[in-house]
Amino acid sequence: MGIATVNPTTGETLRTYDTHGHEEVERRVAAAHDTFRHYRTTSFSERARLMRRAADLLDEDAEDVAHTMTTEMGKPIAAARAEVAKCAKAMRWYADHAEGLLADEQPAEADVRDSGADSARVHYRPLGTILAVMPWNFPLWQVIRFAAPALMAGNTGLLKHASNVPRTALYLGDLFRRAGFPEGCFQTLLIGSGAVEAVLRDHRIAAATLTGSEPAGRSVAAIAGDEVKKTVLELGGSDPYIVMPSADLPRAVKTAVTARVQNNGQSCIAAKRFIVHQDVYDHFAERFTAAMEALVVGDPLDESTDVGPLATEQGRDGLEELVDDAVRKGATVLCGGGRPEDRPRGWFYRPTVLTGITPEMRIHQEEAFGPVATLYPVTDIEEAVAVANDSPFGLSSNVWTRDDEDIAFFVRDLQAGGVFVNGMTASHPALPFGGVKRSGYGRELSGHGIREFCNATTVWQRA
Repeated sequence: MGIATVNPTTGETLRTYDTHGHEEVERRVAAAHDTFRHYRTTSFSERARLMRRAADLLDEDAEDVAHTMTTEMGKPIAAARAEVAKCAKAMRWYADHAEGLLADEQPAEADVRDSGADSARVHYRPLGTILAVMPWNFPLWQVIRFAAPALMAGNTGLLKHASNVPRTALYLGDLFRRAGFPEGCFQTLLIGSGAVEAVLRDHRIAAATLTGSEPAGRSVAAIAGDEVKKTVLELGGSDPYIVMPSADLPRAVKTAVTARVQNNGQSCIAAKRFIVHQDVYDHFAERFTAAMEALVVGDPLDESTDVGPLATEQGRDGLEELVDDAVRKGATVLCGGGRPEDRPRGWFYRPTVLTGITPEMRIHQEEAFGPVATLYPVTDIEEAVAVANDSPFGLSSNVWTRDDEDIAFFVRDLQAGGVFVNGMTASHPALPFGGVKRSGYGRELSGHGIREFCNATTVWQRA
């Protein structure tokens, strides 16, 4: 059985890789476990040296890596280059900040005395080998935002990447080896989803992190729960993009287009539901629809392309089903609504705007993973929040207003892991990232992310 790289622009299978069998998986798990025993004792300065070297190598490889990502999953080449640069930035950020983020915490002197100790502190220790189950949509970034903090904390990592990005997966395993990290510190497992359970149940795996679909998250969480192992889950999102009367409408429209079609619309934190106050709804809808319709759909290796293909044929077909279901139940298509006629090969879908969405339509509750936007007119701020929260997901949110009272209301009442005011959701190494409800639990990035896979150890001492 093999794992294949299939070019979504053409549907052509470029290369097939043999999956790792039981003996090879065992060898890699054992190497990760054995390496942890000594790697956990290395200094922060040594880990930082290695991480900076990995970032330097990534910079040197940037064009080749970007081309690989575009060829494997279809993101526009400019976006692929930006993803590489973002990864190198995060690696250097953790190299610079990990020691401070994991410094011992000192309770107040009065509390130490009250506990009966002469001294007390909280010390952070790495957990062990972490299994990372990662998706294809940001095939480099999703891995680095786990790997950089995990390795800087002293953990080792095993990567089970999405099966349609094996070249990127193998590159990541090789990158850390080339940078000088100890053998076994970070390795790729070329295995299918059916082989994940056995690895996760292995006693040498300390914890797991998954970014992906809700069903995948449920499965990993159930297995890890049965084994009493820590997990961090970043799952789907159907982020609201709320526009109020006081918004800067030209900026809101321009940003809305980028927020919806970034990564060909295949981003958990892409804005998907556009909730617009009735006072500015017609203005926003007209200009947003015109801008979506004007986007260039084409070969993602062409610098002029705005929207490339969806990553998989299954994903394209699933998006079509969501749109068709909405149209059958009364939704209006303002633009798009099908495959581009000039792209008979590959898994393309035209940027689409739908309105007239009702609760019985699947797209009202399910994540549209592709360049499809839904528009909702609302009468006031209370209705805007009610529509935004009427979703099983709660990853992030976007609000456009210049009213301070509006902002305070949204920050208090939106059910999401982030509230981005007058801008689109984005991740940054210094800020925690994650969601609530069925968007998962735990946090990546920042100090919160690096401490997720550490043992917060209480050290209590008397003379």
